[in-house]
Amino acid sequence: MFPQTASSRSASPTEAPPPALTPPVFALYHQRTMSGFFFSIGAGCLAVSVLAAQTPSGGLLLVANKGDNSLGIIDPAAGRMLANIPVNGVTGHEVVASPDGRRAFVPVFGNSGVGRPGTDGRTIAVIDIPARRLVSEIDLGRGLRPHCPLIGPKDGLLYVTTEIADSVTVIDPATLKIVAEIPTGAAESHMLAIAPDNRRAYTANVGPGSVSVLDLRARKLVTVIPVAEHVQRISISPDGKHVFTSDQRAPRLAVIDTASNQVSGWIPLPSTGYGTAPTPDGRWLVVAMPRANQVAVVDLRSRSVAHRIDVPPTPQMALMRPDGKMVYVSCDRSGQIAAIRTSDWNLESLIPAGKDADGLAWAK
Repeated sequence: MFPQTASSRSASPTEAPPPALTPPVFALYHQRTMSGFFFSIGAGCLAVSVLAAQTPSGGLLLVANKGDNSLGIIDPAAGRMLANIPVNGVTGHEVVASPDGRRAFVPVFGNSGVGRPGTDGRTIAVIDIPARRLVSEIDLGRGLRPHCPLIGPKDGLLYVTTEIADSVTVIDPATLKIVAEIPTGAAESHMLAIAPDNRRAYTANVGPGSVSVLDLRARKLVTVIPVAEHVQRISISPDGKHVFTSDQRAPRLAVIDTASNQVSGWIPLPSTGYGTAPTPDGRWLVVAMPRANQVAVVDLRSRSVAHRIDVPPTPQMALMRPDGKMVYVSCDRSGQIAAIRTSDWNLESLIPAGKDADGLAWAK
């Protein structure tokens, strides 16, 4: 078991004006206007930019900027980053917000990709969103490469994949203490999806090409489902009946029936898929396709691609806004987030983020 402790550290943000909006679609996100005050926090350290304004009432978009080792806080309505907060480690890939929108949790994974040689992160950064600063760290006790964080929709617990231990670690977000560890029965359990009723969880096991089914009440492994040679990312339908994961050796998407815990079918894609996100009504599934620099929109009734949308290189994660009217897709090579309207599936805007923008979360 891991030590049941958490370490706390404070970080003083550095005042600076927000970055200017970029010119229209596909402009370089690096263009900024720099005015006002900027204070260095030390050679080689990342500055924290903070906008002196209240949190927008419509909600905030959070982005894990892998290349900046930071968490970006974005006003999606204004299309600008309000703050860029160091996560005190190399590096955070994913993020989740607490249900009240006041805290963000960013697991510090390491300096490489899944299954590759590199450092093994052991902490989870805890960020105060209104204060725009790092306020604590959860220490897992040893290098575990924590990655995908999610909040249980019913129990409010923090679930984080811990790859080195082939497990999902369960944390009480109120006390920041570890309460359980659930084995996945497979290596490289990278991404996580939790059923709406909070009874089951599903991990995408990248290298083995499988999906693990976890019983969150009994905190035990139910089964491991063989899917393909390699898989990436995972999502679940709003009704909890189907799980989706992308085959990394062929342009197709696996559909898993959660009643039988078997692959029930495949959806052909124009290119290899990656991150996915369903609309709240369960009609559509958005699929990022990094090799094509596109987003596919799958009609889940016909199980076919209905729309293809060009986005900057290389789309990673898709995040559906809670109201279902917009989907945000992180494009890590360009450091931008594509905002796509679900009413007509058109690209509405590109929002500047940070270097190697990846994981996304919504904070109300």
